[in-house]
Amino acid sequence: MTASSPPARLSLFDLPLDVITLPQTLDRLSGWMFAATRAPHTVVTLNPEFIVQSRTQPEFVRAMQDADLVTADGVGIVYAARQLAGVDVPRAPGFDIVKGLMERHGADLRVFFLGAKPGVAEQAAQNAVRDYGIQVAGIHHGYFGTDEDQRVAELVGASGAHLLLTAMGAGRQEIFNQYWRQILNTPVAIGCGGVIDVLAGTAQLAPDWTRKLGVEWVWRVAGDRKRWNRAPRLAQFVGMVQAEKRRK
Repeated sequence: MTASSPPARLSLFDLPLDVITLPQTLDRLSGWMFAATRAPHTVVTLNPEFIVQSRTQPEFVRAMQDADLVTADGVGIVYAARQLAGVDVPRAPGFDIVKGLMERHGADLRVFFLGAKPGVAEQAAQNAVRDYGIQVAGIHHGYFGTDEDQRVAELVGASGAHLLLTAMGAGRQEIFNQYWRQILNTPVAIGCGGVIDVLAGTAQLAPDWTRKLGVEWVWRVAGDRKRWNRAPRLAQFVGMVQAEKRRK
């Protein structure tokens, strides 16, 4: 696959999944960000929780179905693709995408940091400038209601950002990016969950060994009591995959 050709696309539980490596993802997003003609695109990094959560959120489903690129974030998605489609899908996790783009483009890249608690996005932006030399297009916390969505979207749209990092929680961030995409007018808007917290240093990235094995979620759940309620969703996801495999 060349940078200009579209990736192969699977369907898991009526949601799209692109068969694309991390380097290919970075090539594709770089092309969008620095294209001669500015056009908005949305990116979803799919994980098992998204699939479980989306079963009761039709608007979340539509946001993912309409996304321009959907990558496999978690090992659970790789497992599901292998079980249900017989395809080995490479992973392109959200943090690796964001870090890769910042490393690749440095001072040429204008980034808008949207999300997390007040003060966290500011710290993330400062650290990103220090570590990667990027330009900060804008900063806004993620604690605002839907009645303020248009105001925030217009703020992003006026910033001239190449890359929007939206970290407002699963569902909320994808729906926001997709619904307001024309107002945002950002070449790449990616729902990135805890990436802003990791960049800020308020959350810890899983160790390399867990990431290589694809079991970083076990490390996160075990080490953070706030994540313990997510374990049942992961078990539910495995059950969904097995049930779908039997149905097929």
